Amino acid sequence: MPSRRSLIVPHATPLIATIVMAFVLAFILGAVAQRLRVSPLVGYLLAGIVAGPFTPGFVADQHLATELAEIGVILLMFGVGLHFSLKDLLSVKAIAIPGAVVQIAVATILGMGLAHLMGWSLGGGLVFGLALSVASTVVLLRALQERRLLESEQGRIAVGWLIVEDLAMVLALVLLPAMSGALGGRSVANSEALALFGSSNIEYTLGLTIGKVAAFVVLMLVVGRRVIPWIMQWVAHTGSRELFRLAVLAIALGVAYGSALLFGVSFALGAFFAGMVLSESPLSHRAAEETLPLRDAFAVLFFVSVGMLVDPTILLREPLELLGTLLVVVIGKSVAAYMIVRVFGYEKLTALTISASLAQIGEFSFILAALGVDLGLMPAAGRDLILAAAILSILINPFFFMALDRLRPRLTRKTAEPAEERQAKEQPAALVPTLQSGHTVLVGYGRVGRLIAEGLRGGGIPFLVIEDGGDAVESLRRAQIEVLPANAAAPEALAAANLPGARRLILAIPDGFEAASVLRKARALNPGLEIIARAHSDAEVEHLRQGGAGFIIMGEREVARGMLAYVLGDGTDDAPSSIGPLPSGPATPESASSVGSVGENPTALAATPAEGGPAPAVPDPAGAGAQDRASAQESTADLASANGDSAGQPTQGR
Repeated sequence: MPSRRSLIVPHATPLIATIVMAFVLAFILGAVAQRLRVSPLVGYLLAGIVAGPFTPGFVADQHLATELAEIGVILLMFGVGLHFSLKDLLSVKAIAIPGAVVQIAVATILGMGLAHLMGWSLGGGLVFGLALSVASTVVLLRALQERRLLESEQGRIAVGWLIVEDLAMVLALVLLPAMSGALGGRSVANSEALALFGSSNIEYTLGLTIGKVAAFVVLMLVVGRRVIPWIMQWVAHTGSRELFRLAVLAIALGVAYGSALLFGVSFALGAFFAGMVLSESPLSHRAAEETLPLRDAFAVLFFVSVGMLVDPTILLREPLELLGTLLVVVIGKSVAAYMIVRVFGYEKLTALTISASLAQIGEFSFILAALGVDLGLMPAAGRDLILAAAILSILINPFFFMALDRLRPRLTRKTAEPAEERQAKEQPAALVPTLQSGHTVLVGYGRVGRLIAEGLRGGGIPFLVIEDGGDAVESLRRAQIEVLPANAAAPEALAAANLPGARRLILAIPDGFEAASVLRKARALNPGLEIIARAHSDAEVEHLRQGGAGFIIMGEREVARGMLAYVLGDGTDDAPSSIGPLPSGPATPESASSVGSVGENPTALAATPAEGGPAPAVPDPAGAGAQDRASAQESTADLASANGDSAGQPTQGR
């Protein structure tokens, strides 16, 4: 490490300096990367290089940055666990367990072969190969989340694969010290095995490790499944949002730290199980919302910390060795994963998604490299190659997914004729265009969308739903409601929904700005389409109105109107406790042109174009409008209540 003077900061504030400079540099370089149409991850990694000890200028505290990055890993895996259930994890065990084991073995053998060519010992080659075999949790999950694949079958396989790799690395970290002497390194006894069994032989060490992991899993599934949801329910009933947020963070970080301290498992694995246990609680969506800002912020610190580890001069000092290491990671691992997934009978798209996800290395690789050098198994040059390969593979990985995104339409067309017995389980290869016309297209099937669908179905109004959440799609199929399992912003989804021939579009998704992007594409396909949307702020209302929404409902305003209606004399003693009866009457010009009021005008859902906006695309046939209005009026109270959920707590998904 080059010796030079660090930037002098008044007062001893290494933690503050590290956090501030990491965020500032990550923001600047991430914005530049985004401007150049490259993944912001590239900017975050370059920010780490700038703040690292191998470049001139400010030097951040490397140790602190690494610890802060661990918080990002914990919160990220906790968030993933919140969207998974034990059933989801077990559903992919047939491919995740053998697939991960074989892929680790192939990558390790390739790494050992490269180490042998460089003249290293067998022990050094084993550590080197293991370090190249395990993918980065953060990189893999970020890539899947950006493409909304996390809850798809591809996402479940990737996460299951990741969990198996995590468990394998836990075993490797425990067994390497015990095997170090036999492999030509420094012999280290396992103090726990020695204390319990009077011997630190490998069989005792292995048995102890497996027993601790098993004890952790049983504890979480038996005790955690009851205690953690109960704690969250109790905190929620206190009515304090601050306490709820603290409880979520305490559980995520506390379980992760406790599992590492008591059972020797990784922080990531402990956090994942904490989230998976909490996912069975109705408060899981709210918990995910509370951790989202911190999770994203600390995930950025992870990439910055990785960049700080790399000495750019290795590109000049050992170019061939680095190229070989990089090829093992991005080509060897990817080809092995692709072949394994194909052998198990999955389509090319699934195989390519898994192989692209695994074509990088990260946090476990750094830990293994440091341990190997400390035990005297691997030379320090091996650690440098692993660190450099990590940052280069993370830089390259977004381009793998960009190429896959371009191939996806072609691959989905080719896989439109899969085996029928697996079609219901896999993500659909291609969307089947609807045969409906003059129908309603409902985007989103969360709390609000579900109530709207029930009202439309009860009123006999023809409709279909566009939804990309796996559980919601299955629920719609069970209810025999036509569903297009896709992101509504995708042009192919809107085309399959026959927007040009539709009567109206209802945007029930909670994010008004996200809805606006769908709205503009829909308006381009059908300028006369009647569009109804929801919003949570005046800014969203204005954004939607400018995009061409004909009727906009703000949930918070509906809650206020309902409460005022009750207070001002329209309520009765036996009215529902959640929200009183809503008054009906003609809509005012203001409400029709900007924000709709279900309470003021229950018929507004039929057709209320914004001022200067388009008229409905399909004329109202005799009796059709009345039928629509009757259905909307029946669902008025439920719809207003559902829209009002956001006033007290974050919206739970779509």
